[in-house]
Amino acid sequence: MELNDEQFHRYARHLILDEVGEEGQEKLLGARVLVIGAGGLGAPLLMYLAAAGVGTLGVVDYDEVELSNLQRQIIHGTADLGRLKVDSAIDTVRALNPGIDIIAHREKLTQDNVAALVAGYDIVADGSDNFDCRYLLNDACYFARKTLVSGALLRFEGQISVFKAHEAGCPCYRCLFPEKPPADLIPRCSQAGILGAVAGVIGTLQATEILKEILGLGDSLAGRLMLYDALSSRFQTVKIPKDPDCPLCGTAPSITEIRQVA
Repeated sequence: MELNDEQFHRYARHLILDEVGEEGQEKLLGARVLVIGAGGLGAPLLMYLAAAGVGTLGVVDYDEVELSNLQRQIIHGTADLGRLKVDSAIDTVRALNPGIDIIAHREKLTQDNVAALVAGYDIVADGSDNFDCRYLLNDACYFARKTLVSGALLRFEGQISVFKAHEAGCPCYRCLFPEKPPADLIPRCSQAGILGAVAGVIGTLQATEILKEILGLGDSLAGRLMLYDALSSRFQTVKIPKDPDCPLCGTAPSITEIRQVA
């Protein structure tokens, strides 16, 4: 793939980076990334990946834009109220960069469709807001040997990690959270609230980690969990050990196929 004149101008600030250059930009244009959710995390994810020139973006969402979304889901506008988030997101992304492909998956992520969705992409970004989706994506990416970039939010805090347990020594999401916590222990944003800009911080960090994975740059967050506390303006990174007893990626796995989380 050779860059055309328009692409040379559009991606000029990438091209002058020695670590990216023309070869790196061609890698970005050839990459395929699946984003789960066009909400608080998916909004900055999709916009920065599109701006960077990731050639094919898939977006999975079945929800409609509501007024309360607009406090943080910056890919949608007031005129989009009532529209499917997928359709609103696609319009925004195409306006930002018409030179990439964006594929709409207007469906809910389930045990029945997750494997087929993941199979069509190189990297998966989890912008969901529930544990069922997180476990489904973790398992599907492990079996498909795909890298998963996961983010989560609550109130004034966020977290992000990269999971590629198909590589030696790398943990999976189940190594970090072996079981789904009780629903009343960790409420969703609709119950506990979220400072809107925190979604932008974590979603942008997810986009950065995805670009690093595509380009092969820097140190991956695989095996580490980055925590962000907006109130203290503090980042903290902790190691995630690989669990030899993990039911998915351990030495004697009990999970041998994708299944719905109980």
